Amino acid sequence: MAKASEVRTGNVLKFNGELVAVEEYIHRTPGNLRAFYQAKMRNLKTSKVVEYRFRPDEEVDIARVETSDYQYLYDDADYFVVMDEVTFEQFNIPKELFGEPARFLKDGMTVKVSFESGDAIIAELPASVELEITYTEPAVKGDTSTTALKAATVETGVEIRVPLFINQGDVVRVDTRTGQYQERVNK
Repeated sequence: MAKASEVRTGNVLKFNGELVAVEEYIHRTPGNLRAFYQAKMRNLKTSKVVEYRFRPDEEVDIARVETSDYQYLYDDADYFVVMDEVTFEQFNIPKELFGEPARFLKDGMTVKVSFESGDAIIAELPASVELEITYTEPAVKGDTSTTALKAATVETGVEIRVPLFINQGDVVRVDTRTGQYQERVNK
């Protein structure tokens, strides 16, 4: 057990029998009242946000979380299979841990996975990925001067919106959190 004063943003706590990630942790000293810590925490199973005030001497249970990089191998029904690049050990990670960005996963991509007591609790892709455009309508001469967008399909099968000057075969950088085009990559 640790004191509330030892908690930091990013820690994972065992709070009311659930695992929660601390998103915001602020020390407050209101006027002539006693100081406290205001915590904003996200439940790792339900994604529900909880706010709580800790007394400075209150005991909290900080979970021991091990985070490492893994290589994505393939999709297996309800799981994504990843491999530790050092030991070559493979793990089945539930798809729901990756959330919406999972649609940008491609073979060989490096992902971060956090484990607590042998169970995967957090999985995330890089903030942006480079993907090849497999299909889009061809550009028309003079289309480069406007900010209009057109539909394009990337190598993972996801359709995104790109500027008119992007052609089939181009490699683009895509934000995995929003699914938006960022820039064309020169290879």
